[in-house]
Amino acid sequence: MLEQTKLPNTILIVDDNDINRMVLANIFSDSYRILEAENGQEAISLLLPNAKDICAILLDVMMPVMDGMAFLERIRNLGWNGGIPVFLITAETDTSVLSHAYHLGVMDTIQKPVVPYIVRRRVESVIELFRARKRLRLRVEEQQEQIDAQARRIIELNMGMIEALSTAVEFRSLESGNHVRRIHDITKCLLLDTELGVGISYETIEVIATAAIMHDVGKIAIPDAILNKPGKLTAEEFEIMKTHTVRGAEFLQSIPQMRDHESFRYAYEIARHHHERFDGRGYPDGLKGDEIPVWVQAVSLADVYDALVSERVYKRAYSFEEAARMIETGECGSFGPRLLAAFREAEPKLRSFYKNQREGEVHGTEQDG
Repeated sequence: MLEQTKLPNTILIVDDNDINRMVLANIFSDSYRILEAENGQEAISLLLPNAKDICAILLDVMMPVMDGMAFLERIRNLGWNGGIPVFLITAETDTSVLSHAYHLGVMDTIQKPVVPYIVRRRVESVIELFRARKRLRLRVEEQQEQIDAQARRIIELNMGMIEALSTAVEFRSLESGNHVRRIHDITKCLLLDTELGVGISYETIEVIATAAIMHDVGKIAIPDAILNKPGKLTAEEFEIMKTHTVRGAEFLQSIPQMRDHESFRYAYEIARHHHERFDGRGYPDGLKGDEIPVWVQAVSLADVYDALVSERVYKRAYSFEEAARMIETGECGSFGPRLLAAFREAEPKLRSFYKNQREGEVHGTEQDG
């Protein structure tokens, strides 16, 4: 919490003259912890372990071993010159020297001999300014953490609602709710782990994978008698089944909150076009080749692969080897060469998504739709 954050309360005095250090220490010792160094090199050795506690540096210019200007160069290279206010306490009057000191990050210059109440007022004003900045920064960081945490909770809630809706559709069609999760994982794998997703950011791939969960949401409008028919669909029934693509896209478009979500574009395209074919013989719009967005192609293949290797009401599961062969030969759709290359690369990993599923089960007959 912000109230528990310890603000720096140490002043580092750097001067080769014992009396000068004593005078400056006496000005601040009642309210601050004091560290003293006789030259810039010694100051660096004190600064390294105490940087978080130091609220100001009072620096002389002319010193042996490492003078004040060399010290300023060093802390600038270390990236500390903006985080700790430095005051030049000097008798130097050369304007070029003073100008260079300001260029190196000095906050203020106080001429020797010092007047205690003036020194204290000027130094403490800047210390308080830096403390106020730090408190503000910490408050902003704390609020940002709270906003980020809230955003994560909202995302998790949205994800949960999306999964619940999509899983409800799958249960209605007598399929395992794991189907939607596997479509998410397969889509993500094809786009993230192969050349297929080149040019698409990780964050966008996450959004696409989430949108893929809603690919079959339109099946909520399909009658149970057709959705769960164990045998082959009639031509009329298949035409009704095909409408789940358009109905799904319309359903997503009808939700105002969904239209404002970053996943809407992908969810809409996936729901409407995941049954398009690379050869143009798919539905509902007969898109061909690269007219079909690459993420839709990925979801389409993920849906076919999962359907083949999973048991459905109308079929037993195919083995992984047979499913891969059927996809490669075009027995279960038409996929472009780039997508098939990605599939060949990813397929061994895809099998890990089915750890509890036995391979080589008796083949069933595939039903379109």
